[in-house]
Amino acid sequence: MPTRLIHISDLHFGRDRPELMRPLISTINDLAPDVVAISGDLTQRALSSQFRAARAFINHIEAPVLCVPGNHDLPVHLPFRRFFKPFDKYRKHISRDLSPVWMSPDLALIGINTMSPWRWQTGWATRREIKEAAAHCQEGPAARLNVIVAHHPFQLPDDSDKKDMINAEWGLSTLAEAGADIILSGHLHRWRVVDPSTPGTPSVLQIHCGTGLSTRKRGEENDFAVIDLGEPQAQSSLSITRWVAQDDHSFAPAQAQKFLRGADGWSNPGLLPATDAVLLA
Repeated sequence: MPTRLIHISDLHFGRDRPELMRPLISTINDLAPDVVAISGDLTQRALSSQFRAARAFINHIEAPVLCVPGNHDLPVHLPFRRFFKPFDKYRKHISRDLSPVWMSPDLALIGINTMSPWRWQTGWATRREIKEAAAHCQEGPAARLNVIVAHHPFQLPDDSDKKDMINAEWGLSTLAEAGADIILSGHLHRWRVVDPSTPGTPSVLQIHCGTGLSTRKRGEENDFAVIDLGEPQAQSSLSITRWVAQDDHSFAPAQAQKFLRGADGWSNPGLLPATDAVLLA
């Protein structure tokens, strides 16, 4: 059967748009995904009240949810907690597992915790984390789609003023060699799909979401991604549709791209009418 994955990021409860919360939940549930990935920054200041709001949001999503922490989910403003108990509240309210894994016959979601109290903004994907994620990629059937979920991007856009995550280049190469197909990330509050069929580009399809709920939109709309996977076969199709918040606070499809995955990796990206991609599932 076709599989639908929804990717949201950077909700930032504590600096969120409350008027978008119910429409976002309703839209996600109406789209009936098989699983939802949240790539970090559930909170703005890692406060208990903000984590409780994030937990209530997750509880209203009907599909399974896989979550990884982001830099704002660490109490950076409380030095003792930041360095000695950085994930206490995240573990209490969201998940004890900082690098969760969700598996189905056709799809694997593999979380990588890129957060370190020592590299709060830059991020740090440890070699151990990357090797464990690579092992998960290698243990499944060849036709299965392996999707990595991380807060920090493994590859920054050329115009970014941020520093590369520690181990980013090595990690991207290692994951690609192990059979990772897609990396989902956030952090930049910018929508971006890195075309892996472009010469000189890593073979992993990288999908960067903006922010689902935050007021910190950085000149872009609040958004999330709907990823539809076709039937596993010799050359399977995948569509990525960006859904954005409208003036009436509803969410609607805005743009879509299609990729084909064959024995030689990704190829033939193309633009689709956004409404067509929604119908693929």
